[in-house]
Amino acid sequence: MSHSLAHPSPDRRRLLTGAAALVAAAGLSSSASAREPRRGPFTSQDNGERSGPITLMDLPYPDNALEPVVSAATLSFHHGKHHKAYVDNTNAAIKGTDREAQPLEEIVKLAAAGSDEKSRKLFNNAAQVWNHDFYWKSMSADGGGKPKGDLLAAIERDFGSFEKFAEEFAKTATGQFASGWGWLVQEDGGKLAVMATSNADLPLVHGKRALLTVDVWEHAYYLDHQNRRADYVREWIDKLANWRFAAANLAG
Repeated sequence: MSHSLAHPSPDRRRLLTGAAALVAAAGLSSSASAREPRRGPFTSQDNGERSGPITLMDLPYPDNALEPVVSAATLSFHHGKHHKAYVDNTNAAIKGTDREAQPLEEIVKLAAAGSDEKSRKLFNNAAQVWNHDFYWKSMSADGGGKPKGDLLAAIERDFGSFEKFAEEFAKTATGQFASGWGWLVQEDGGKLAVMATSNADLPLVHGKRALLTVDVWEHAYYLDHQNRRADYVREWIDKLANWRFAAANLAG
């Protein structure tokens, strides 16, 4: 064993101590979690902190509402650190430009059309703000199961059955190499399909309407499922998928 592992540096000891505190906080009893909705240290109840015109949306549920599929610790870090960083970076990139007055969706489209380095960096951050806003809404504490009405009819029409859709969606999202997203989309002709995108890419810039998405970047699931992405995606479909949100997107 190397000397650095046997005798951690002061910085490493501080990191380990902080990680241990996080795990201890996340380890509150499930009964307490069920009784007392809570928000983590990095999420805001009222969205009071703003770094510019693009804002960090409030989560539509308490941090522990999606447990055990997505823990309060994961949700707190994901929303309050990762998502917030994309918001801050986007605001920094558009500060003092005409894009400060544009809606997020337009910023994403314009950045995607650019070929220079500034456009690429803006797209990576602005698209990730859009993706995360959409992801939070794609989940619900009372989600999962089967959709109803027109959405179920469209899924059965285009995939053969809901079960076949769920299998294809899980396979596509799980099979996305490295970081990215799994999507249920409506194509230009109205047909439903599943697709995966890498990094910050999204259906919006490919002429498709997003109906639902699952985040398969590792920080979305690794604390809770380690490298078992397939388990996370399957449980996400079964227990968290917000079919009301998807149905509203289809109807809209």
